[in-house]
Parts: sequence; structure tokens; C-alpha cells
Amino acid sequence: MEPNKPLNNPVKPNPWEKPLKPKKPKTPREPINFKKYWKLITVLSLALFALIILLTNVYVVKENEYRVVRQFGEVVGIYEEPGIRMKIPFVQSVSTLPKYQMTYDVSEAEINTKDKKRIIIDNYAVWHVVNPRELITNAVTIVNAESRMEEFIYSVVRTELGQLNYDEIINDENSSRGSLNDNVTARVNELLEKDQYGIRVVDVRMKRTDLPEENEQSVYTRMISERDSTAQDYLSQGDAKKREIEAQADREAQEVIASAKKEAALIQSEGESEAAKIYNASFSKDPEFYELYRSLQSYTKTIGDDTVIILPSDSPYAQILSGNLE
Repeated sequence: MEPNKPLNNPVKPNPWEKPLKPKKPKTPREPINFKKYWKLITVLSLALFALIILLTNVYVVKENEYRVVRQFGEVVGIYEEPGIRMKIPFVQSVSTLPKYQMTYDVSEAEINTKDKKRIIIDNYAVWHVVNPRELITNAVTIVNAESRMEEFIYSVVRTELGQLNYDEIINDENSSRGSLNDNVTARVNELLEKDQYGIRVVDVRMKRTDLPEENEQSVYTRMISERDSTAQDYLSQGDAKKREIEAQADREAQEVIASAKKEAALIQSEGESEAAKIYNASFSKDPEFYELYRSLQSYTKTIGDDTVIILPSDSPYAQILSGNLE
């Protein structure tokens, strides 16, 4: 091949490739004239701003809560009916207070009973808000209201249990625990209403009563001895009742036996009397045979294997023994 000689086989086009279109020259775009749309943009911006303001200042009142509306920190409205409400933007604020019943665990406390025993009590209270305005005015917050309620509960429980002995508190049979809870609840509500804290206690219950650790063993020992003493009393009463029943049974048995013996003696005497009548009627028919029969009966009672009898030979008794019956 000679150099610089053109090739006789030019490159053939690929039938699968799309032919390139010639590019059109770009035409310059006209600048957007915002002055035509400034009214539309302003209206949309104002509408969006109004919608945001509306959504951020609408609030919902639920069934289980109070809605408190404040204006510059002062309460101007309290709503409890369910529904949708709106506050004044940038001026008013809305807070929530619970309307449902709540449970509060009172801190454990140590008190002295009437008989100078120290015990540790653990209570809980069920309460709810009844007057949100009074709560905000006097207690300010829920935490402060619970704190005041706890102080009243401790004070009342200490007073009530201070009038009871330790055994009355721990012994359900001899205790007035059932009425104690009601008394504490009523007294705490009186104190809360007096100070106008806007809350009411539904129930105060005693969960647990414990002894300080240093007193537990001595009290347990005393309780065991008391239970042993009670058991011995029950055993003594049982033995006394047993002896009483046995004596009653023996007395009734003796009465039955005596009555039976009396009845038997009467029947026997009647039989003997009837037998005597029969004997008399029978023996009166032959007196000699009766005498002989009586003599023979006496022999069976007086004569044995080693019996020695000395009788005259002409005695009728001896003649019968000798077989002389004439």
C-alpha cells in the first residue's frame, strides 16, 4: 500500500443509529415581569398568613380537661364544655388542667399511736379538680395543690391514728379502719374547701402500716405470745365444754338407767306377785307335796360335796334324806 493513498472502503453508516438533527439556534427569553403578578402574590401571602394565624390560635376543649385562657397573665376564661374555640392572637394564651380523677401516692410517714407505738404509714389519695379558678388563684399549679393535699392528709391521719391503739390499727377484727378512711377523706375535704384550693379528694386509703425495723421483732414476739395465750384460752374453753357435755351425758345416762331399773323392779315385783299367786293356787291343792318340794329345794342349797349334817334319826328332815317318805 502506498502512503497517503485514500482508502477505497469508506465507513458505512449504522442503520440502528438515529441521525443527528441539526440544532436550532436558541432564542433569548423575555424577562418575567413581576409587576403583573404582585397583586396575586400579595393576596396569596395575606391568605397564607391569615391561615397560619387562624390555625395557631384555634384550640379544642376535650371532655376530660379544662381549658384556661389567660390574657397578659390574667385568667379571662375557663371552658369545660367540649368544642372548638379561638383565642386572640399574640394577646391570649391557653393552658390545660385535668378534669379526670387522679391518683396521688402520699409519702411514707412515721406517727405515734395512742399507746405510744411508732408506726410507718403509706397512703394514697384519689382526687380531682372541681374549681380551676380557685386552684390557679391559691395553689397556682397542680404540683402545689398536691403538696397541700399531702400535708392535710398527713395531719389528719396522724390525728386519727393518734386516738387508736396499735392493736386496733393492725387487727381487722377490733379495728375501726373501715370508718377511719371515710373520716380522713371528709376531714381533708373540709380543710381544702376552707383554704379554697379548688380540688376535692374522692377517697384516702391506707395501703400499708409497718413498724420501724428496731421494733418489729419485739412486736412479733409479743404477738406470738398473745396468739399462744388466745389458743390456750380456746383449748381451756374446749376442755370445759367437753367436761360439761360429758357430765350432762352421764347424768342423763344415770337418769335413764335409774328409770329403767325402777321400771324393771315394778315389772319384777308384779311378776313375783303373780307367780306367788300361781304357787299358792297350785300348792294349796296338795300341801304335803308342797312341803316335800320345799324340803328338796332346801337340800340343794344346804348340802354340798363336803357338807356334814348331824340330825336326829327320827327327824323328818333326816328321814327324807334316808329315803323314808312314809
